[in-house]
Amino acid sequence: MELRNYGVPKIIRRRRRPVGNTRKGIGDVEDRLHAVGYPLGAAWSGGRNRRSALASDLSTIAASIRFIAGIGAIAILYFGRDVFVPLAVAVLLTFILAPPVRLLRRWRLGRMPSIIIVVMIAFIAIFGLGTVLGEQVSHLAAALPKYQETITNKIDRIRGVTAGTGTLGEASHVLRDLGRELNTTQPNQLLPGTAEQKPVPVEVHQPEPAPLQVIRRIMSPLVDPLMTTGIIIIFVIFFLAKREDLRDRLIGLAGSADLQRTTAALDDAGSRLSRYLLAQTALNTAFGIVIGGGLALIGIPNPVLWGILAGVLRFVPYIGALIAAAFPLALAVAVDPGWSKVIVTGALFLLVETILGQVVEPMLYGHRTGVSPVAVVVAAMFWTWLWGPIGLLLSTPLTVCLSVLGRHVDRLRFLDVILGSRPPLTPEQSFYHRTLSGNSDEAFEQAEDMLKTMSLSTYYDKVALEGLRLAELDARHGRLDHVRLQKVRTAVEGLVADLSDFDDATPPAGVISGRESAEATEEQKTQSSELLVLRQQDLAGEWASTRPILCIPGPSPLDEAATVIFAQILEKHGIGVQIKKLHAASSSDEFPPGGEGVALVCVSYLDVGDASARIRAAIRRVRRQLPRATVLAGLWGPNNDQPGEIRAELNANLYARSFCEAAKQCIEAAAPGRRLPQASLPLQTLSAGAFGSL
Repeated sequence: MELRNYGVPKIIRRRRRPVGNTRKGIGDVEDRLHAVGYPLGAAWSGGRNRRSALASDLSTIAASIRFIAGIGAIAILYFGRDVFVPLAVAVLLTFILAPPVRLLRRWRLGRMPSIIIVVMIAFIAIFGLGTVLGEQVSHLAAALPKYQETITNKIDRIRGVTAGTGTLGEASHVLRDLGRELNTTQPNQLLPGTAEQKPVPVEVHQPEPAPLQVIRRIMSPLVDPLMTTGIIIIFVIFFLAKREDLRDRLIGLAGSADLQRTTAALDDAGSRLSRYLLAQTALNTAFGIVIGGGLALIGIPNPVLWGILAGVLRFVPYIGALIAAAFPLALAVAVDPGWSKVIVTGALFLLVETILGQVVEPMLYGHRTGVSPVAVVVAAMFWTWLWGPIGLLLSTPLTVCLSVLGRHVDRLRFLDVILGSRPPLTPEQSFYHRTLSGNSDEAFEQAEDMLKTMSLSTYYDKVALEGLRLAELDARHGRLDHVRLQKVRTAVEGLVADLSDFDDATPPAGVISGRESAEATEEQKTQSSELLVLRQQDLAGEWASTRPILCIPGPSPLDEAATVIFAQILEKHGIGVQIKKLHAASSSDEFPPGGEGVALVCVSYLDVGDASARIRAAIRRVRRQLPRATVLAGLWGPNNDQPGEIRAELNANLYARSFCEAAKQCIEAAAPGRRLPQASLPLQTLSAGAFGSL
């Protein structure tokens, strides 16, 4: 049977089945399908591809359903904001008030008495602040006309500086007078013999309002705030009373397969969130008190109002303090004939915000809230659009809550990826992504940042090598073609050239501090300290040649990239390297006669797939060409060779799985039995000859 399909170049005929084999149907179809050789990119509508197409369609439908569900959830939050805003405020107040409730319960008070006491104190304080805020606003509105003359004088002064009395100022006055003349209307002229008619006065008298109407007018502006406050109080009391029950329901929603882990995660998330919100509330309160006191000393009217406003607006990330400073600055312009109060007010806000943001907050709960800055800004815009000014105030606490839930609940993991401050990709995945896109500049920025906590060779082992292995795995599965592999290799070579100015040494203790110090493990420190720097007088025999090590990479461009990295590490430690491609090992003309000048041959392969079998064949050819040379088998990757089976099969003198391990063996082979002092290595780059044959 002949199969026809567009783009199929040939039919590979397979051996016929034995006559006695009576298997029919699916097996025969599969054999015929596998018998056809397809070029890259050819399509085939066989059973397997139909299943993959069906799976792709189902995933597209599921993504569409999730998108529609997300749009529906946003619509529900928008149109149901009268309910969801009090609910969100109640949830945040629950996290803030939970620690005081637990404290009262430790003092042997019951659950409900503790909850009622805490809630009453909290809302009495809120009502008190609201009353003071209203009185301050009324006082400010009554005092504003007194500042009109000062503002007018400053505007005239600024106008005199900018416009002056020159040609531009005179032209402005002429145009203003001309516009006034054009807008002046002439009085109506009466015809001869007609008398002037006087307008008839009209008075409108409103009937006296009934007592119920007066009560309605007074109460109607207060009904909505009172109802919202009552809903919030009910929600807070309910959430505090049923906290454990709500947690159990959330565990059931998240999945109860691992109760211990889920319970521990939610308890940890709740306690962390409560501590953060309570600390943030305390800091913002202190910020408002300091700002109010400072403004009172400066002489700005209504300092209590601006202190309360500053404490509330500081919940808004990044721009909250700036918005809070705008009002006192504008009032300072109005009350002060000069500019001294304006300057001192701005300096007050700048100094207090800097101390709180850069000193106090890191000491209390670290340098970050667990939310990325971009997510904070976007969330502020989103919640403001959704719920107005109250959404702006709630944006950061709500975003922190969602990020914590995404970090601990598997089904909400996407929230942590979108909102969290942790990198969404591991360092090796990020390296792979940057080199795959051919962007060696971004790869250099990542390396420069990581080299603050580790040595160059450790970075190559932990990040670059693992990233190359990810690329090799994708290539083995047919996801990367040769063009993209060459792109990765070119990007790695560019990165290696950019890193030529870095020494292979662990950063000094002064550079690694705080949290970064914990990340620089002892393993990273000892690896670099054992890699000594050889000088020319320390080498003898064939090791004293210009490039005593010959590196032979595997056939893949990724093998070549790994070899270039290893060559730079060796040259950083005083050993020259030359690189020749794999096919050169089959020709004796490519090697120096008798192996002159070559002390060690390193066969370099990434440990993916059948790399051990391929490197064994390459080592046999090297043995035939250079029988006296020491052979190092560099099978880069976390292969488990505890019994030494791979080492025995390769028939190599030396065997290494990492760049640091291989460099250490090369240094020991170049200077056997010597304890060489570490020297400051002069900055050098790979010689042009090392890359000539690539």
